[in-house]
Amino acid sequence: MLLLASAVALIALTVAFTFLVRTSDIPHVEPVSPVRHLEERRAAIYENLRDLQFEYRVGKLSDADYQTTKTGLQRELAGVLGEMDRLNGVKPTKVAAKPEMNATPAPVTDLGTDCPNCGARFSAPMKFCGECGKAMVL
Repeated sequence: MLLLASAVALIALTVAFTFLVRTSDIPHVEPVSPVRHLEERRAAIYENLRDLQFEYRVGKLSDADYQTTKTGLQRELAGVLGEMDRLNGVKPTKVAAKPEMNATPAPVTDLGTDCPNCGARFSAPMKFCGECGKAMVL
């Protein structure tokens, strides 16, 4: 009988405690970010690229293997970054196409500010083109 009374008292206390717990007493749970898994994947890809470059520099990889793996990782990274932008509501920007290297160069109007090789224009005179790397005419 004493055992039954103790069990009933324990159950009554448990139920009373459950109903008396206030929502302010419950710890706040941080909402899960919709891009968290993409941020983790981005960090992993950057780490893989660093490791790949290290292994290439110490001679563990051939040029072809390095370029193939690097290109694959860069494509995956571009996809991850694009998906992160899409989920964050960032509108994609249009990237201007680079002029063709074999295209006819634009006429030089200001020496040192227009590249004679690719036609890129710059606001200040430069020794080398920032687009194709060729020497500028000064």
